[in-house]
This record gives sequence, C-alpha cells and structure tokens, in this order.
Amino acid sequence: KLAINFEADEEEGALLDSIGLLTRKPVIYACNVAEESLADDGESNPHVAKVREYAKKNHSESFVISAQIEQEISELSDEEKGEYLESLGLSESGLDKIVRASYSLLGLMSYLTAGEKETRAWTIKKGTKAPQAAGKIHTDFERGFIKAEVVNYKDLLDNGSLSAAREKGLVRMEGKEYVMQDGDVVLFRFNV
Repeated sequence: KLAINFEADEEEGALLDSIGLLTRKPVIYACNVAEESLADDGESNPHVAKVREYAKKNHSESFVISAQIEQEISELSDEEKGEYLESLGLSESGLDKIVRASYSLLGLMSYLTAGEKETRAWTIKKGTKAPQAAGKIHTDFERGFIKAEVVNYKDLLDNGSLSAAREKGLVRMEGKEYVMQDGDVVLFRFNV
C-alpha cells in the first residue's frame, strides 16, 4: 500500500512527511501514446484508462503525450510549432503539460520582470508576498523593498507597453502585504 493513501491525522501526517517516504510523494503519470490517441485525449486507449484509474486511486494526476510528436516539434520554429499543434487539434505541447502539471503539483507560479535589455520569469511558491518575491532577484531588493508596480501580463500585452497600461490605470502600486499572482509583471521599488 502506498503511504500517500494512508489516512492519517495531523500528527501522523507530520510524522509521515518527516520520514520522506517516496510513496508519500504525489506523482504525475504521463502516458506516451501514438498520434492517433491524442485526438481524443487517450479515451480510446485501454492502457491510458488503466493508468488514469490507478492515478486517481492514488491521488495523482495523469495525462497523455506523444514523445514522437514532441521530438518533431522540438525541431520547429515557434510559429511552425503552433501551426503543427493546431493541425493536430492540440492547444499545447506535451512538454508544456508536464511543466504546468509540475508547477501545480509543487505549488509554484511565475512572475515576470521586464526591462530594456531582457524579460525574465522568476519561479516562486504560491502565496509569496512581494518583498520575498523581490528577494528572489537579489537580497537587497527584499531588504530595501518599498513598493511594487504590478500589471497582469495579459493587460500588458493587450496595451503594448507599460506606459500605455499605466495610462489606462492598469498598473497598480502594491505594498509589503501584496500576495504575488501568477503572470504578474513587476517593477520593484527599493532603497538600500
């Protein structure tokens, strides 16, 4: 029996977690299928059904991918990749599914910083407050945190620039208690 299925009270759960049993850890099952099985998300594949049943019984997630298609799209440009996935009736690659599921399983999210030289994604735990998120960039940012200018990435893309989003009132000034949201684009204000 897997330790993840053991119904424990709070004290027993803490003890089990402290031991670090592998069978207590959540798992993601990726079913490698032929291209034909991707069209119906593996519903017609009896092996996928068994994996899904097992995963559900063991409090885990499962999904289908095709390693062959992943290999093929790895050699394509972003534009060609999008067209190819669309022709297969897919909205995202298997690799993207794995990353999204892993982030969810681990309780992670990303925020972005954008400047003239680069745009970068930073990975943090869900529920992280702005000063701690700033500390991921540099400890001085956390220590001297004043405020954060925040805009959702969709609003930024829709408006074309930070100044255009600011003119429409979409950029907010947030303080030390602000809980970062997935997809925030942030400019940290700090003083050290």
